[in-house]
Amino acid sequence: MTEYNYDDPIAITEDIYWIGFYDEAANMHCNPYLLIDGDEAVLFDPGSVPEFPIIMRKIIDLISPDKISLIVAAHQDPDVCANLPIVEDLIGRKDLKVAAHSNTVRLIHHLGLNSEFYAVDENDYRYTLKSGRVLTFHPTLYLHAPGAITTYDTKTKSLFSSDLFGAIDEHWSLFDSDRFPHDMDSFHQNYMPSNDVMRFGLKNIESLDIARILPQHGSVIDGDNVSIAINHLKNLRCGIDLLGK
Repeated sequence: MTEYNYDDPIAITEDIYWIGFYDEAANMHCNPYLLIDGDEAVLFDPGSVPEFPIIMRKIIDLISPDKISLIVAAHQDPDVCANLPIVEDLIGRKDLKVAAHSNTVRLIHHLGLNSEFYAVDENDYRYTLKSGRVLTFHPTLYLHAPGAITTYDTKTKSLFSSDLFGAIDEHWSLFDSDRFPHDMDSFHQNYMPSNDVMRFGLKNIESLDIARILPQHGSVIDGDNVSIAINHLKNLRCGIDLLGK
């Protein structure tokens, strides 16, 4: 298994980077990502307040923060977006946009942001960068938030999946999980409402040509493992399925 220096940003592709915090004491790791497209950048799920110094240092190692023109908030959980106001302030752009589903916008509005919200469900579920690169948004509602979305980068065929495909792993690695696909079981069993809801959400993404999945928790999933992961979750009982009748 390849060893990585988690103190530094780690390249997923030539223009997408993991900028998260490796917490050796935790079994659940949060994975914010940065997409760099020329002189423009997109930040995905900027993370929690305790992890902010590490995340921001990694961003600065890669780019000037004022190149970030868009922040995607896949849902409203604090591990995903609690540090949004701090990040917004350091980016310092008056034209910064925060993309989220309107059900999520309604909640993260209470963080007191000054930036313009970009409600993806009111904008044809797509966003075009200055270069013409297109991001498409695919709702995975109630997995596990009413406004949960995934983001698909049409250039690299990368799916930023948020909590979907997340994992809890005692021996975590960003790219390799010895327990795949079962490393995803306990996270989905605890946080996803039911298999019916999960199947409904998976329908919105399984037709995409996905080269890799970049989850908010757990490890990157790529190659043949993408279809293995989708099929595994289709058949996983979770949430109320496990409570009995």
